Amino acid sequence: MNSPATIAEILSTARTIAVVGLTNREGRASLGVSRFMQSQGYRIIPVNPAIDSVLGEKAYPDLDSAVAAHPAIDLVNVFRAPEHVPAIVRDVIRLRIPYLWLQEGVVHNDAAAQAEAAGIKVVMDHCILKERMAAGWKNRS
Repeated sequence: MNSPATIAEILSTARTIAVVGLTNREGRASLGVSRFMQSQGYRIIPVNPAIDSVLGEKAYPDLDSAVAAHPAIDLVNVFRAPEHVPAIVRDVIRLRIPYLWLQEGVVHNDAAAQAEAAGIKVVMDHCILKERMAAGWKNRS
């Protein structure tokens, strides 16, 4: 978990990112990070039952419906409180999504270990935008 090799692999291979907890409220980290990632060529799939759409994309109430509509999701980026992570991890494992990214402040060691034991590559308590910027941007469009 959190190895430089894993971070580099995720940043270079992920194309479609389901963002759990993405909101349409300005000033929120999930929106700012997702907007910038989208501007750099990543496909952003919002997962939030409280909104209909954001960033020009239909929002889905859960990962099941997001994957049903977009089977090519290869990364789940989580902007939810740590107590929600175990249920998200169970879904990621069941849906066989290869990568899981828990944003800064989202820490759940047991759930992350469970994901890794299932073969999912995990980054925890890191900001995907900061890591992408540190690695240098290459427009993926």
